[in-house]
Amino acid sequence: MIAIIDYDAGNIKSVEKALLLLGEEVKITDDAQEILSADKVVLPGVGAFGDAMGNLERRGLVPVIRDTVEKGTPFLGICLGLQLLFERSDEAPGVAGLGILPGEILRIPSKEGLKIPHMGWNSLRLEHGGRLFDQVSEQSYVYFVHSYYLKAGEEEIVKASTEYGVHIHASVEKGNVFACQFHPEKSSEVGLRILSNFVNI
Repeated sequence: MIAIIDYDAGNIKSVEKALLLLGEEVKITDDAQEILSADKVVLPGVGAFGDAMGNLERRGLVPVIRDTVEKGTPFLGICLGLQLLFERSDEAPGVAGLGILPGEILRIPSKEGLKIPHMGWNSLRLEHGGRLFDQVSEQSYVYFVHSYYLKAGEEEIVKASTEYGVHIHASVEKGNVFACQFHPEKSSEVGLRILSNFVNI
């Protein structure tokens, strides 16, 4: 069973739909035991960093997420779910992230001709042999919606990057923890392949 963590963040249903399309058993839940006993766990999300951390704390999910990661369960963060795995965000000064991975979330700098939030399809540069990208072609396009981007603290955990006025770390992998800034569930066949790769880890 794949547990999708429910913490009042947007986009949970579309992640569920994509995983069901792959034939997986999926449960949207904030129950600690269901999350801890799941074969795999997904932390999706669209929304604000500070509000999301507050929701996770109020529901008692911060230690549950840490325990899930520590016991080696494959864990996937998507969009805001990626950002929450890191230490801090420009979006919410003074609010600590989960700190499971080293790095920070920065605001995409304003530049003439660039719309923020960044919404749309960008190509990926693949690096460091990420398991999510098995059978995914270099320069494949995926769908992004975000105003903030990851600057990872360890270059070797970055498995895909893109450019949008700045160099963006688009996907990371460290041990059993995976994360994508883009939305695989909205990225057509490429996105389904990425989710399928996660399911089969």
